[in-house]
Amino acid sequence: MNQATRPYTGSTHDSHPTSDTIDAVVSPVGPLKVLSKVEMAKLLDASQSGLYTLFRSCSLAVLNSGNYLDDGKELLERYRDFSIQVVQEERGIKLDVKGAPASAFVDGKMIRGITEHLFAVLRDVLYASAEIQSNPKFDLNTQEGTTDAVFHMLRNADTLHSGVDPKLVVCWGGHSISREEYDYTKDVGYQLGLRGLDICTGCGPGAMKGPMKGATIGHAKQRIQGNRYLGITEPGIIAAEAPNPIVNELVILPDIEKRLEAFVRTGHGIIVFPGGAGTAEEILYLLGILLHPENRDIPFPLIFTGPADSAAYFERIHEFIGLTLGEEAQQRYQIIVDDPIQVAREMLEGVRHVREFRKHTDDAYYYNWQLKIAPGFQRPFAPTHANMRSLELHKNQASHELAANLRRVFSGIVAGNVKDEGIRAIEEHGLFEIHGDPEIMKPVDELLSSFVAQSRMKLPGRAYKPCYRII
Repeated sequence: MNQATRPYTGSTHDSHPTSDTIDAVVSPVGPLKVLSKVEMAKLLDASQSGLYTLFRSCSLAVLNSGNYLDDGKELLERYRDFSIQVVQEERGIKLDVKGAPASAFVDGKMIRGITEHLFAVLRDVLYASAEIQSNPKFDLNTQEGTTDAVFHMLRNADTLHSGVDPKLVVCWGGHSISREEYDYTKDVGYQLGLRGLDICTGCGPGAMKGPMKGATIGHAKQRIQGNRYLGITEPGIIAAEAPNPIVNELVILPDIEKRLEAFVRTGHGIIVFPGGAGTAEEILYLLGILLHPENRDIPFPLIFTGPADSAAYFERIHEFIGLTLGEEAQQRYQIIVDDPIQVAREMLEGVRHVREFRKHTDDAYYYNWQLKIAPGFQRPFAPTHANMRSLELHKNQASHELAANLRRVFSGIVAGNVKDEGIRAIEEHGLFEIHGDPEIMKPVDELLSSFVAQSRMKLPGRAYKPCYRII
């Protein structure tokens, strides 16, 4: 594999961390400094829907930031002796961590950014358990209830800022990209930063880190203060995409569907860089929403971009969208190749249209309430073998419904590639079998094959073993 195509994460750390670990007691950073007795009991009670296990796995991922494994199962097994306990004191709480990755510390003291992320994990895991799940106030079987739940989780994390003009650009793309593609994401981020735009990503390495890194320089040159580098993740993916160190606001949603809704509710435009199955999932999610008849008049700037060598990648994506979802879907985005300045200018203009539309319709700048998200995009999809086999993959349905089912295909493949429970399911039951009409399955198979050929499924030095079989 040559330098131009070797997957690059944007990390200066060794991709294979040493076995060195550190024990430490960590004081809180941020607003969460006290817990109630009920919260403490839920966190320590193993019978409470595995809350401690969830807290432990997310915390380990945060502490492993920079040492990218892209394999949730391997991370948990590598640090099997890791533990984290909440210590309740009269003046507040502390975290007692044992067997934590040494890379999270400098001279024996935990890096401040990682400390912030660690307490963000505690905040979000507890809030979702105590206030959202099993709370009759939120009917998660309805569109309104789910949207309200996502709003409350984001508000609890203090990510919704009123009185601020729209300027948050969501950047999607792969954690396994070439060095040239990574540098290009930094160039785009730099141009966005020069124009005063903030960045939101999935918070991991690669195309999620590059735009943030570039924007820091653009913001610094313009002497812009209070810059936002928002990272949005969920427990199943955080081990593969641990928060990069630039993220200064971290939010963990309970599942991938609520994570995706958080992106489109808070962002004012989206830029898509080259990626793999996860990026395809995100594209299909957004296009499916934009194709819904009730959303056709809502402005939502969407740009696909990458360096010159990525032109073939976007040609393949564009062809796949045309063959499956049709020309209407192709009209909902622009493709701009090898021109960071034009990308930033187009996005800035698109965000201005968003501002005028929301001002005219009296909608909030900080949360896109008007966007219609059908239940098929909100209902959590469990990527079991039975569910993957039974997906409806045919054209005898509305295009936005087909997009929802295609999104589930790629969501299942992401689970089988990097999520702990998905990897274990493949090991126990064999490959996912994906059935559908030939006119749908052929483009899916060709797209996935191109991802494998371009090394977009795994990180450097890690051979890819498919977790699926196209039927």
